[in-house]
Amino acid sequence: MTENELATIAVDIAFRVHTALGPGLLESVYESAFAYELDKKGIAYTRQEEIPAKYEDIKLDVGFRADIIIENKLLIELKSIEAIEKVHHKTVLTYLRLADLKLGLLINFGTNLIKDGIYRKINGQLD
Repeated sequence: MTENELATIAVDIAFRVHTALGPGLLESVYESAFAYELDKKGIAYTRQEEIPAKYEDIKLDVGFRADIIIENKLLIELKSIEAIEKVHHKTVLTYLRLADLKLGLLINFGTNLIKDGIYRKINGQLD
């Protein structure tokens, strides 16, 4: 599947999870439900995958972790907060660059309407 096809599936999952659980729970709850939906669809993913940062020729052990990476093509960064800040967008763009992925979704389950909490981020996009 392409990044766009996976993103469509991910958005559908976000709607399904948010409809069932509503806003205001811990991020880990949404991550588990999201992973469960991916399992049901038979889609490969990793959770809390380390994203290495390099400086010159050394790998920096700094603890960056992607919430979910789907089929090594789509990065999913989940939040459950009142409002997304500029730094959250920048974090996703940095994760995309470090992981060498093209597309990411920043999804905030803290919104009343999930459509207001989904942001598509493209590697190299200016914020």
